[in-house]
Amino acid sequence: MNLIIRLLLNALAVFILAHLLSGVTVDGYVGAIIVAIVLAILNLLVKPILVILTLPATIFTLGLFLLVINALIILLADKLIDGFAVSSFWTALLFSVLLSILQSLLQSFFKDDKK
Repeated sequence: MNLIIRLLLNALAVFILAHLLSGVTVDGYVGAIIVAIVLAILNLLVKPILVILTLPATIFTLGLFLLVINALIILLADKLIDGFAVSSFWTALLFSVLLSILQSLLQSFFKDDKK
C-alpha cells in the first residue's frame, strides 16, 4: 500500500511539474502515473549501474555528477514513453532537481507519524 501511495505522489509531482515547466509535457493523469512507474523502474535498475560506472566522475565533482545521471534517467524515460516529452538536457536537469524537491515535500505532508 505504501508503494502505491508513493507512486501516486510521484505521479502528482510529475503532473504538477509538467504544467509548470514549459519544456516538459505529459499526457494527462494516466501518462503521469506511467512516467512515475517507469522512473521508479529506471531508478531501481539503471541508476545503480550508471552510478558505479561513473564513480570517478562523481567523486571528482563531489557528487554533483549525480544530477547529470538523474537528468539522463529523465531523458531515457522520455525516449521510452510516448506521452512524455522533455525538450533538452537542461530542462531534464531542472525537472529532476524540482522533482526531487517536490517529491520530498509531498511525502513529508503524507508521512505517517510512527511512535
